[in-house]
Amino acid sequence: MQPKAVLFDFDYTLGDCTDAIYACIGFALATLGYGQPTLFAVRPTIGLTLPHTYAALTGDQCPEKAQEFAELFLQKADETMTKGAKLFPETLPLLRRLQEKGIKTGIVTTKLSFRIREILAKYAANDLVSVIVGESDVSHPKPHPEGILLALSSLDTSPQDAVYVGDTVVDAQAARDAGVAFIGVTTGSTPREAFFAYPHQAILEHLGQMPF
Repeated sequence: MQPKAVLFDFDYTLGDCTDAIYACIGFALATLGYGQPTLFAVRPTIGLTLPHTYAALTGDQCPEKAQEFAELFLQKADETMTKGAKLFPETLPLLRRLQEKGIKTGIVTTKLSFRIREILAKYAANDLVSVIVGESDVSHPKPHPEGILLALSSLDTSPQDAVYVGDTVVDAQAARDAGVAFIGVTTGSTPREAFFAYPHQAILEHLGQMPF
């Protein structure tokens, strides 16, 4: 059955900001006295909140240091994130197809919403997305369902009429707890098998396989 709304995660779902994120993390950690992490270590943290990223990469649970890390990350992100972001080849065709079918679309992400708008503007794609909910728009980031529910409220759509698409088990958990169907994509670092523990409508290799 065709949904009335499709919501998406951003990183590794609609696009790839790996190079920019890696530069931001490296800058922040170096400023705090840490060495450069490997890309292998960084990739699984992409999509986490910045405090969780800091803790995952350093093992330090100090909230003050995590906040300092976040501020340094965002300082560098102002220079690099929008410029370094790339949408996947399947993203714009899918968003256009959904719009033509009258299906509402939105993005629920741990990125800041203004940054997503900047990235979409690079591709003249802001009119293809009806609502963007970023980390600063909610009190509780994913896996809490608040962001998904806020987006659906803005779209005047009930959870049972919506789908959330993401690349991590954090996305799967958020969808489950929001009461929406979930579609996983393996364009990130999460293996297909990791989604099996969560309710899912489908697990795709890329957005071009979307069933609607």
